[in-house]
Amino acid sequence: MKITGKYKFGFDAWALGLFVLVMIPNLFWFGVPAPNDILRTVSVTPVTDTIGAVLQVLMIASLCMVKNKNAGKMQLSPLIIGVIACLAAYYTGWCLFYSGIVGKLVIGLLTLPPCIAFVLYATDRKNLPAILFASGFMLCHVVFGVVNYM
Repeated sequence: MKITGKYKFGFDAWALGLFVLVMIPNLFWFGVPAPNDILRTVSVTPVTDTIGAVLQVLMIASLCMVKNKNAGKMQLSPLIIGVIACLAAYYTGWCLFYSGIVGKLVIGLLTLPPCIAFVLYATDRKNLPAILFASGFMLCHVVFGVVNYM
C-alpha cells in the first residue's frame, strides 16, 4: 500500500528485531530486580514520560511498518555498525547495572545508546517519519534519565 511517492506500508523484520533486542533487558528487569535498583522509583517527569511513550509507539510502528522504496536491501553499513555498537554499549550498561554499579555513566548507557540505535537504523532505512519519532523519543528519554537519576 502506497503512503506517498517514496514510502509504502510494509513489514520490516530487522526493525522488529532491533526493538526486541532493546526490550530483552527491560523484560528481564521487570522480573528480576537488580541490586541497588534505583530504576524502581516513581518518575518526577510524568508528562515527559507520557509524551515519550506515545512517541515510542509511533517510532516502533513507523520503523516496522513504513518503508522507503529508495532504502535498498539491508546490508552492513557504517550506520548499521553504529546500531550494533549502540546495542553493545546498552548491554554493557545493563551488565554494569546488574553488577550493582549505578552512576551517571551507567544511566547514560541505559538511556542514550538504544535511542541512538533507533535513529541510526531509521536513517539507514531512509525512514523520515521514524527518524522524527525516534528523535522525539530520544529527547524525552534523555530528559527522563537526567532529571530522575542524574
